[in-house]
Amino acid sequence: MNANSASASPPAPALDLEPAARRVAGLLAAIDDDRLADPTPCPDYAVRELLGHLAGLAAAFRDAARKDLGASTALSPDASLPVLGDDWREVLPRRLEEVAAAWRSPAAWTGLTRAGGVELPGEVAGAVALNELVVHGWDLARATGQPYEAGEAELRSCAALLAPAGDDTGGTDDTSNASGTGGADSADSADSAGLFGPAVPVPDDAPLLDRVIGLSGRRPDWRPGS
Repeated sequence: MNANSASASPPAPALDLEPAARRVAGLLAAIDDDRLADPTPCPDYAVRELLGHLAGLAAAFRDAARKDLGASTALSPDASLPVLGDDWREVLPRRLEEVAAAWRSPAAWTGLTRAGGVELPGEVAGAVALNELVVHGWDLARATGQPYEAGEAELRSCAALLAPAGDDTGGTDDTSNASGTGGADSADSADSAGLFGPAVPVPDDAPLLDRVIGLSGRRPDWRPGS
C-alpha cells in the first residue's frame, strides 16, 4: 500500500461496540424462562419483548453497518411488539457478535445508511447502535437483578447522543461532540416506541451511568415493582 492509498483509507472507528455487545451477551445465561414475563424499565416491554427488541436491533444495526439496506433496516421499532423466537439463546448471542464485528469496519462509519426506517449518516448510526446496546443492556440487567457497568467512552458517547439539542453538558463535561452526532435530534426516531422518553432529572454529581440512564428517560433507581 502506498502513501496515497493509505491516506485515502477511512479512519479507524472512534467507538468500539464489542464491550457493550459482550456485556449484553453475558447477561443471558442467568435469564431462566420463568423470568421472560418480568417487567423491565421499558413500560410496554416485559423481558421477553426486550430480548426480542435486542435481537431485532442487533440485526438492523449489523445490516446498517454493512449498508445492506433491506427489511431489517426498514422496520420502525414501533411497528409492533417484538416477538422472541424459541431459538433466541442461540440467535441473540450470534447477532450481538455480528453487530460488533460489523461496526469494526471503518467503512461502516462513512456515508449514509438506514436503521429503524430512518436514513442516518454512518457515524450517527454507529453511535445510536452503541447507545441501544448500553441502555438496553442496563434495562435487561436491572429487570433480571444483575449488576451492570459501562465504560466511560461509551457513556460519554451516549450522553452526547441523548442530550437535548443545544445542551452542551450532556450531564457531564466534554460530551456534546464526543460521538460527532450533534445531539439527540441527529438520531431522529431510530428508536421510538416509547423506549427513550423525556429525560428524568438526575443530580449533576451522580455517576455518569446514572446520568445517561436519566437522559434516556429512565429512573436510575428503577427496580421491578417500583
